[in-house]
Amino acid sequence: MIVIDSCGWIEYLADGPLADDYAPYFAIPDEIVTPSIVVYEVTKKIWRKQGKEKTVFIVAQMQQTKIIPFDHHLAVAAAEVSLLRGLPMADAIVYTTGMECGCKVVTGDRHFKDLPGVVFISEENA
Repeated sequence: MIVIDSCGWIEYLADGPLADDYAPYFAIPDEIVTPSIVVYEVTKKIWRKQGKEKTVFIVAQMQQTKIIPFDHHLAVAAAEVSLLRGLPMADAIVYTTGMECGCKVVTGDRHFKDLPGVVFISEENA
């Protein structure tokens, strides 16, 4: 099981320069854990840039994964992680979700670089 951060979803769905690096992580949707905040971030970005129709298609793809709701337990744990690791709110929620679910977090977001349990994808790796 893995968590793919918002930047990974967007890179892959937009067929960005690192899409091929992310592709293997999208191969088996049943093995993807998706924090609800990732659904929010991806939906907002796709809707703004490509419209509602494209967003509906993307959300349907995301619903094939295991969506993890943001509850009070995760909120408290993410607040602690944010304070300890210096992560912004959404990143702390994503990272904490991964740790709570026993998943690696796949991302290209520099806030995650060098954190344990992170697969960091960047142009430097390509």
